[in-house]
Amino acid sequence: MIDIEALPTVNATLNGLATILLTAGFASIRRGHIGRHRACMLAAFAVSVLFLVSYTVYHANVGSRPFAGAGIIRVVYFAILIPHVILAAVMAPLALITLSRALRGEFVRHRRIARWTLPIWLFVSVTGVVVYLFLYVLF
Repeated sequence: MIDIEALPTVNATLNGLATILLTAGFASIRRGHIGRHRACMLAAFAVSVLFLVSYTVYHANVGSRPFAGAGIIRVVYFAILIPHVILAAVMAPLALITLSRALRGEFVRHRRIARWTLPIWLFVSVTGVVVYLFLYVLF
């Protein structure tokens, strides 16, 4: 049985792990370690898919959690949440396109789109953890 109440923590952990894997993958390709890069990026993709499944299960069962903070912190929260949500929606197709180009060996085209995909994916992963902290830890 799934403990639905634990899923936000699982989701934040998966986002944090995706951040680590993305960073390691980027560092690997910069050093010319293609195999390590591939492994890290495939793992980051898998972790992000697990996140999406877990996130969907949680919100299908619980719904949305309103932010309890007030004042300037509420403005800060929404300033983080709004671009997070918009870029998360952009992220899914970008990651799929980037991954498919790499798997087909279209490395010039892969690199061209990866320059956009990586920073967006990192932003979404990091801000996902921040949103979790705002909703479930700090307030």
